[in-house]
Amino acid sequence: MSEKKAILAAVPGVFYRRPSPEKDVFVKEGDEVKSGDTVGLVEVMKNFYEIKAEDHGIIESFLAEHEQLVDAGQEIAIISTK
Repeated sequence: MSEKKAILAAVPGVFYRRPSPEKDVFVKEGDEVKSGDTVGLVEVMKNFYEIKAEDHGIIESFLAEHEQLVDAGQEIAIISTK
């Protein structure tokens, strides 16, 4: 049976789904991720903090849009764990 867990922003700032404007997104909905995989970035005053999956599973959905302002502790994505 799978369990749904939220991936949270550790810091407030601007959320990015891709490493740079010319690159593809880190992960898409439906992609499998492992613990420690980067799913996005949050920028705070020109510093970038990686948002990482804490569990193995499938990305079900993103709750934050690319370039959206997020708060610390805000849910970024939902992962379905095994």
